[in-house]
Amino acid sequence: MAGEPGEAAGHGGHSDGRLVAGEPLAARMRPETLDEYAGQKHILAEGKLLRRAIDADQFTSIILSGPPGIGKTSLSELIAKRTDSEFVRLSGVSSTVADVRREIGYAIQRKRISGRNTILFIDEIHRFSKSQQDVLLPDVESGNVRLVGATTENPFFYVIGPLVSRSLLFQLEALSNSDIQALLFRACSDKRGFPNRKIELDVKAAEFLADICEGDARKSLNALELAVLTTDPDDAGVTRISVEIAEASIQKRALSYGDDGHYDTASAFIKSMRGSDPDAAVYWLAKMLHAGEDINFIARRIVIFASEDVGNADPRALSVAVNAMQAVQMIGMPEARIILAQAVTYCATAPKSNASYAAVDAALEDIRKQRVQPVPLHLRDSHSGGSKQLGHGDGYKYPHNYDGAIVRQDYMGVEKRYYNPVQSGYEVKIGERLEYWKQCRGDGNEDGNGRK
Repeated sequence: MAGEPGEAAGHGGHSDGRLVAGEPLAARMRPETLDEYAGQKHILAEGKLLRRAIDADQFTSIILSGPPGIGKTSLSELIAKRTDSEFVRLSGVSSTVADVRREIGYAIQRKRISGRNTILFIDEIHRFSKSQQDVLLPDVESGNVRLVGATTENPFFYVIGPLVSRSLLFQLEALSNSDIQALLFRACSDKRGFPNRKIELDVKAAEFLADICEGDARKSLNALELAVLTTDPDDAGVTRISVEIAEASIQKRALSYGDDGHYDTASAFIKSMRGSDPDAAVYWLAKMLHAGEDINFIARRIVIFASEDVGNADPRALSVAVNAMQAVQMIGMPEARIILAQAVTYCATAPKSNASYAAVDAALEDIRKQRVQPVPLHLRDSHSGGSKQLGHGDGYKYPHNYDGAIVRQDYMGVEKRYYNPVQSGYEVKIGERLEYWKQCRGDGNEDGNGRK
């Protein structure tokens, strides 16, 4: 099974049952076989690509991405064990180019002497600079080392393209509650967990820890260990972990909210408003607020949404959004959450139209790809020196001199329609008005009839 505590340093408990002094429970409970690894069946089940690559011992580089505490380090160690490779660990935070070159040198020497491969595991590989990642390329390509990189970020953003193109990329998912509960109960009974102690973990306590840890196995094991070590055994010598003890052994729910969390949550937030689901939109708003997202960023996204997705179907949405942004800047948290919620629910329940957005993009596309239209002479400025002699403004019809301020006149030089109001909200009225004006312009008003 997968997802065992993930990224703590060291290898954890040994296969002979010995424990390393001072090792946390998360390290001691690292899985020793793929069958013991929790979760990640979408890539590790029989027949899946990663499982086949491991079983066949056919890969050069692997990049594992996903949130903290889901077993990226544990999986890397299991890959090394399964392929009978030497496991060498470096950190993207503290390791240098000299460290990388030294370990690659050892790997080349090891392979020459014993024929044994080396898996070079780089934790938080996204923290390596471009030049540090470049150092890896020749030896990964030649097979001197097998790279396994772990990252909590999107590898396409943080890992250089040549390294990505030479790697198998796998997205690991947060563990399910049932995966974590199984891990917690195993830690209570396994000899690697709490030797010489009898632990009884209440089912409700396990459910609580699994739920509050958000799929992070390491965090749940850390909480269990704290609960056990701070609870005295009863008269029968049993350490009983109740839900009350579990609650006292962990801080408030923490969110995994790196760069990916930022972009993914913002995306869900916008798409929920666009889909006219105020409940989902408020939920993603609450997640961003809980994670400490910049409230000005949230406010700006609402303003953009009000114009991009509501548009003229409800022109008031932009005013609501801009007023909310200004109010948020003046007031700040925690009261800003109320202002943001009002703007979000208004925009989510407003009629939707992207007609204005589509219109300007279509016009920009024509500007980029087609010959740019010259300004018709009758529309050109006639106030600058010599412009009248050039004919600028000749023949311009002043709309206010005509009934309804409508007159047939060429304003672009070509027949083109960019703005197409949708049949929603206020744009229904706009569409009717445009159709009426179209009929008026066809009535011959351009000849001066109907002049006021």
